[in-house]
Amino acid sequence: MDVRGLLDDLTLPEFFGWILLGNTILNWIVFALTLILVFGGLALAKRIIFGRLAKRVALLPGRPDEFILELLRRTSFFILMFIALSIAIRTLRLSPAAATWASRLGYAALFIQFGLWGTGVIALVSQRFVAARDGTEADTAMTIRAATFLVRVVLWAMILLLTLQNVFAVNITALITGLGIGGIAIALAVQNILSDLFGAVSIVLDKPFVVGDFIIVGDFLGTVEYVGLKTTRLRSLSGEQIIFSNSDLLNSRIRNYKRMFERRAVFAIGVTYGTPPEKLAAIGGWIRTIVETQPEARFDRAHFKTFGASSLDYEVVYYVKKPDFNTYMDTQQAINIALVRKFAAEGIEFAFPTRTVHVSGMLESAPPPPALQP
Repeated sequence: MDVRGLLDDLTLPEFFGWILLGNTILNWIVFALTLILVFGGLALAKRIIFGRLAKRVALLPGRPDEFILELLRRTSFFILMFIALSIAIRTLRLSPAAATWASRLGYAALFIQFGLWGTGVIALVSQRFVAARDGTEADTAMTIRAATFLVRVVLWAMILLLTLQNVFAVNITALITGLGIGGIAIALAVQNILSDLFGAVSIVLDKPFVVGDFIIVGDFLGTVEYVGLKTTRLRSLSGEQIIFSNSDLLNSRIRNYKRMFERRAVFAIGVTYGTPPEKLAAIGGWIRTIVETQPEARFDRAHFKTFGASSLDYEVVYYVKKPDFNTYMDTQQAINIALVRKFAAEGIEFAFPTRTVHVSGMLESAPPPPALQP
């Protein structure tokens, strides 16, 4: 229906026929009423839907409704006004230039709204990622915020380019080409920084370690104190801080002792060669009994392994149920003391490096020393 033609056919008081900026007063009244009704309807619909979704999300968090709720939360009343304006302006007679600029401003408002929606979705995804990974550490949260910031920068850069092309009719091909060449130059200049930055993102995503883990990297070992955008810092056992660049750290072999759920312990003992065979056979059972009496130990095996140079050697393997190093040392100490007591009670001697030299018969066969001449 042609609203403007219908208005022209109406017989109205002379006041409504006055011309203002190329449109009658009646056209302006219809424009204002349309703007108010459309904007009011959109705002009311947003409020009703938002209220209902907020109640559902509060009862059942983690649903996809959270994304719709975030989109509604990020829907600006300013953008709703532009939508209402783009509908209401059709009731007016506009010059081609004014109609073009009205259309361009509508595109600009739409692009800005897309940017606001994208920002909200990015923020919600990052929050869910942190919650799913138990990323409550301050350093991890900081790294995720930095990565989120970079994604937002890319999003708004795209919004800006689309706005320049569709609103201001700027040819962005040359601009994108220039940005690409400049970007390559910048990337080559800061490739080490970018490598460390992507290393930080890899640490956050893949979680080879987190703050508080005890790790060994090559010849260095310590507790992770800080995971940043460029460096990761360890606190060594001797107290000093060890700083790695993220790229170097990920290119190394990392041993994470915090992920150990139990500790395998291996130790050896040796007894003298004069130990009777029946006691040699019983030693394995004694060791098993001693290990099994320790509350944090799980026995694996004990064997008479080999004939050593000066001892009969046994190898013992057991597991400590807790990965804590102090627990392992306490358990090993208790086992050692119990073995000393048991061997002393059974009259068994621990071996130590010895060498026996047989010299019998050598004196009889040796020639007498030459007589001394006066």
